[in-house]
Amino acid sequence: MRSRIGTSMLLIFLFVQIYSVSALTNGLDASALQSLKAEWTRFPVSWEGSDPCGTKWVGITCSDDHVVSISLGHLNLEGKLSWDITALAELQILDLSYNIGLSGSLPPNIGDLKKLRNLILVGCSFSGQIPESVGSLEQLEYLSLNSNQFSGTIPASIGRLSKLYWFDISDNQIEGNIPVSNGTSSPGLDMLHETKHFHFGNNKLSGDIPEKLFSSNMTLIHVLFDNNRFTGKIPDSLSLVKALTILRLDVNKLSGDIPSGLNNLTNLEYLHLANNRFTGSLPILSSLASLNSLDVSNNTLDMSPIPSWISSLHMLKILNMEGIQLVGPIPFFLFSHIQLQIVNLKCNRINETLDFGTINSSQLKYVDLQYNNITDYKPPTNKRIKVILANNPVWREVGNERKYVQQSITNAHLFYRPKKLFFL
Repeated sequence: MRSRIGTSMLLIFLFVQIYSVSALTNGLDASALQSLKAEWTRFPVSWEGSDPCGTKWVGITCSDDHVVSISLGHLNLEGKLSWDITALAELQILDLSYNIGLSGSLPPNIGDLKKLRNLILVGCSFSGQIPESVGSLEQLEYLSLNSNQFSGTIPASIGRLSKLYWFDISDNQIEGNIPVSNGTSSPGLDMLHETKHFHFGNNKLSGDIPEKLFSSNMTLIHVLFDNNRFTGKIPDSLSLVKALTILRLDVNKLSGDIPSGLNNLTNLEYLHLANNRFTGSLPILSSLASLNSLDVSNNTLDMSPIPSWISSLHMLKILNMEGIQLVGPIPFFLFSHIQLQIVNLKCNRINETLDFGTINSSQLKYVDLQYNNITDYKPPTNKRIKVILANNPVWREVGNERKYVQQSITNAHLFYRPKKLFFL
């Protein structure tokens, strides 16, 4: 008899244990997810029943009875983001990326998700102001709001996110100045000493890039401010960020001299300053031994020959110096560069003879010299190198090459003038 009672009690105990582990979701969390589902006109088909953790709703990860992760990228979701989501007190990851049907504004109280580490909303259709309360997400490491329709300004409160590693707001409609701190009364982005990525490209940001924004305490490796409306000069403080590998300031309204301090950024791999209003002379950048791509095109710089220090950039693959008033002949060392693949020197005042000598580079692919004053041409022995000579005096002498040259123009632009660069 005692054996039967003991067996029965054991079975009841095991049933209770199995039920409590696999079939229960915290009541507040279950309610929050049901509210989220109610706001969506399209949601995952597995979202059935009232117990998300127990019935294993797709994209939902639980620990004990709490929801700790919502990862629903690329699922064609549609609808709004319910304000009740802020009831998920243990949530650490919210990833709704690449669901273009998700729209509307973010909950103004999103800062209540105190344990959130990743807020990833890339490639949706969210709009409106980025909530000021984002600055209360003290554990946040990844803030990816890029490729949406956000407007308004950058909240200064984001400067309080001391653990932030990745900050991406590119491809939105965000405007105004970059906020910097004001003593102890107001935070700013200059306080983000642990952040590695500032991806702000393709917005409507304006005003000067603040001198205070950068310091030697920062660990930034990417500063992508391209395709905005910035004015003024490049701040001298930028040269203090020694870890920087990618600097994009192209397509703005920046002016003044290109600072010689950029030569101190010895880890740079990409330096893009094209399509601004820079004047003065091009500084010596011979210390940038890791540079892969240099683009200073379409700036009104002082007339000068092709700089000799380019020969010291042994990793350089793409050189774009279109429309910067280069004069004189092309030095032979340029085409002896081992890694160089793309050279764009169009719309300058380069003259005399274009002589490739006996170069037989396996890397060089395109050389664009349209709209210069080249009078003689000694072609490369490597026939795979496409040389574009349209609108030079020598062009009339190449005869049958004209059709080939015109086709090369299209190919070359597709290669070295991408509309956008993507970096991880």
